[in-house]
This record gives sequence, C-alpha cells and structure tokens, in this order.
Amino acid sequence: MVEYDAFGPEKIVQVYNPKVGMRGVLVIDNSALGPGKGGIRMTPTVSLDEVVRLARAMTWKTAMADLPFGGAKSGIIADPKNMSLEKKKEIIEAFSKALKIVSPDLYVAAPDINTSEREMEWYSKANGSKKSCTGKPKKMGGIPHELGSTGFGVFHAAKIASEYAKIDLEKATVAVEGFGNVGFYTAKFLSEAGAKLVAVSDSRGVIYNKTGLNFKKLDQVKKKTGTVTNYKPGNVKPSRDILKIKADILITAAVPDLIKGGDVDDINYKMIVEGSNIPTTYDVEELLYKKGILVVPDFVANAGGVISSYVEYIGGDEKKMFKLVEEKVVNNTRKVLEDALNKVCKPRDSALLIAKDRVLKKCDICKVV
Repeated sequence: MVEYDAFGPEKIVQVYNPKVGMRGVLVIDNSALGPGKGGIRMTPTVSLDEVVRLARAMTWKTAMADLPFGGAKSGIIADPKNMSLEKKKEIIEAFSKALKIVSPDLYVAAPDINTSEREMEWYSKANGSKKSCTGKPKKMGGIPHELGSTGFGVFHAAKIASEYAKIDLEKATVAVEGFGNVGFYTAKFLSEAGAKLVAVSDSRGVIYNKTGLNFKKLDQVKKKTGTVTNYKPGNVKPSRDILKIKADILITAAVPDLIKGGDVDDINYKMIVEGSNIPTTYDVEELLYKKGILVVPDFVANAGGVISSYVEYIGGDEKKMFKLVEEKVVNNTRKVLEDALNKVCKPRDSALLIAKDRVLKKCDICKVV
C-alpha cells in the first residue's frame, strides 16, 4: 500500500500497451530540487510498493548528493530472460513513448536491474530527447555506469567511515555481498587500497578464505565459470552466510532487504557500508546501531551512480565524473558521520535530517504541510 506524506509521492504513472504486452509504472516522488531521477528496472516481480520505496530513496540520495534532481524510479513488469532481444527493445520503446508526457521534463531515466546503456539508447531514441535518460552509450554522450562510478563512491564512503570505526583500511578484512557492477568495483578499489577480501558472494553462494582472495583471479574465475564459488582455495557457503562471516567490513552490493531482524545476533562486522539500495529496514539499522556497528546508509554510500548521471546530464566527461563522485561522497560521508557523532544518533537519522532540510528549502508544498 502506498503511503503519502508531505514529501510525496507526487505522481504515480501506470502504463500499459496491450499490443506489445508492456506493463510498467513510474513513481515521481519529489521534484522540489529538479526533475525526478531514477533507473528503470525490468523484472517479473517488480511492484508498485517496491518502486515507491526506491523513488523515496532517490529523493534522499539526490538531495544528499546536493544535485538539482528530485527522486523517481520506474519498473517494467517483464522477464527479459525469457524474451528475444527484439521483444525487449519493443517493450522498452513502448514504455518510453508512454512516458513522454513526463519525460524528460519531470523524469530522467537511467539503467537499473536488467537495463543498461543499450536500453538507454532505445529509450532515448523512442523519447526523442537525449535528456530523457542518462547511462547512454559513449557515442551518444553517455557516461555508462559500467565505468564503476557507484562502486568508486562506495569505496570512498568506506574509506572515510573506516576512520570513524577506528579501522585501518590497509589491514582491514572485507566481505562483499554481490559481485555485479557495484560489488566488483568496490572490491577492486578496496583491494588496491590494501584491504584484504576474505569473502565474496553471488547468487550461487559465498566463497570464503580467511587468508584472502586474489581480486584479479576472482574476476577471471567469475568471467570463465559464471560464479565466484569456483575460486580456489576457499570454502563455499550459502549466499546468505555472507552475513555470518567474521570480518571488519561488510559491503552490501546486491540484494534488497538482505539483513533481517533475526540476522543481527549473527553479524560480527564492525562496519557495514550499504552499496545496494534498501539492504535493510530502519528498525534493523537501529538494532545494528545499538550493537555498536557503524552503518553507512545506502543513499550516502552509493550516490556515485547518480552523481555520474548528473555529470552526463550537463555534458561532462569521465574525468569530471570521477572527480565529482570522490569529492561529493567524501564530503557527504564525513558530514553525516560527524553530525551523527555530535547528535549521538545513527548515521541514517543524521543523513535524513540533512537531506530533508535541503528538500524543504526548495519545496513550498512541504513547508505548508
């Protein structure tokens, strides 16, 4: 059930094209700071409630990153694994045309689950405006997320947060949940900084070796065999056992709602950096905070992707993107953690106050309510 408050959601657009079998939904949560920004996910299970939650997360993420974007998200209910490329293109184009009433003026799309720069090219051309989405191919002026902007930001959030958790990053042990784009690049940058990867998971399971995993070798194994669990030497465990690994830092980088209340007692990490969106709930973060675990909120840690999107939106290049991602993520992580220390509260509370304040300053409706 959709819950409305002073911030939104402002618009919910549900679209359907019976001719091509396209069903989709767009949620524009808040546009006080600018057009709603958020990716298009394409899964058979995507729901309105899921998109609403993600759109609100984008409102806080864009505000926390201090960008002229609002928060939005969209979803197409379809299973791309069971359709031809031609059919997927037809559905994306139909979705884009259906959203021309709001995109690009009120909504700027981006890649998400099962969509990439290829789909953004289709979306942009069907819409008729390059401003309708970011994450486009380089030939269209895009800065694809495949460059690792989100993981680069998560790495810098972890680097700053480790100071507050009193962890020496060069001696730290790290576990990474998920080895897709975000997990891959976060693991890469952390390894290069001297941290020791001891566990990495994917949909097939967890590979664990307390003496450390070689990142380059792990990358090769994943590419050749399709799973990190074929890495040797190491112990293979079920995917959710990533939560039970004993290490200094956990990077979440894949599954939403990963950490449940019943998992808290089994968690031995000193710090959790949320590279994935909504990896847990507010109440579970409260339990982790009471246990003394420092949690860097998702919309602070994984803002690299939307910062990259902004650089593309204004016509910047890759060099400017990496510079701005580092600058904003470092400054905002430090600001949030410093504020949380001063207020004696968990980082999410601090981050939400900062983000809400930025939205309220621009939102006349919010001020009235």
